[in-house]
Amino acid sequence: YPRLFRMAMDYLPAQASSVPAERVFSSSAKTDTQRRNRLSPHLMEQLQMLKFMLRKSRL
Repeated sequence: YPRLFRMAMDYLPAQASSVPAERVFSSSAKTDTQRRNRLSPHLMEQLQMLKFMLRKSRL
């Protein structure tokens, strides 16, 4: 359904807030420090997922 997809992208509203994205960048900035600047992208992603899961389980 490529035509329907293009119509949806044209008419449906985008997310109104950038807060979730800002939280991700803020969290990754705390992980990617001067001491940890050699982490691979894969390991960085895994650490971010672990942080998210730990926070979610505490709620």
